Amino acid sequence: MIKNVLFDLDDTLFDFHKAERNALKKTLLKLGITPTEELLSRYSEINLAQWKLLEKGLLTRAEVKTRRYFILFKEFGIDASETDAAKYYENFLSIGHIFIPGAEELIKNLYGRYRLYIVSNGTAVVQDGRLKSSGIAKYFDGIFISEKIGFNKPDKEFFDVCFSKIPDFSEKETVIVGDSLTSDIAGGKNVGIITIWFNGGHNINDGDIVPDYEIFSLSDVQSIIESVV
Repeated sequence: MIKNVLFDLDDTLFDFHKAERNALKKTLLKLGITPTEELLSRYSEINLAQWKLLEKGLLTRAEVKTRRYFILFKEFGIDASETDAAKYYENFLSIGHIFIPGAEELIKNLYGRYRLYIVSNGTAVVQDGRLKSSGIAKYFDGIFISEKIGFNKPDKEFFDVCFSKIPDFSEKETVIVGDSLTSDIAGGKNVGIITIWFNGGHNINDGDIVPDYEIFSLSDVQSIIESVV
């Protein structure tokens, strides 16, 4: 029987891509740069690549924050400060939130029946701001953000810290729900908990990371949790 449900935040409960796009547009405009579609799309590609390097331990979080802008500005011949861009972007991203369809309803339905936790690799100031504005922080028994913990998903050390703060913790009674195979699902596999891959984008899994369950809508989470005995 499941007692603990761990949720990733970006692109699992919050629509990070929409929020990212809005924050990036505002950042570029503040720097006097026209936010063209080409710039926005290329930034998303560069940003994703930097976070993958972070997961592998090849970059620090501080490096990710500025390096994505350094690369973007260099490619497009833009004379602007990557440090200023990172500062403006974090500020804009931390203001407001956009839910993934069904996320808020799911959290409210699970609240009181299971112990709910956030496990996020996101930046602390951004995640804290969005959790506050969304009003869902009150539903969670714990919020674990890698920048505060000192380790990142999928590292076992990240989850060890989380588990040490969960009363009467048992791997068999714990499930993680997340959109990232390399972060959430691989992390769950590393520590022996049940994994649910939220594949909202209907992506093809052509790697060797196999989740216990795959869903395309958050509305399927509750029935899976209830079926585990």
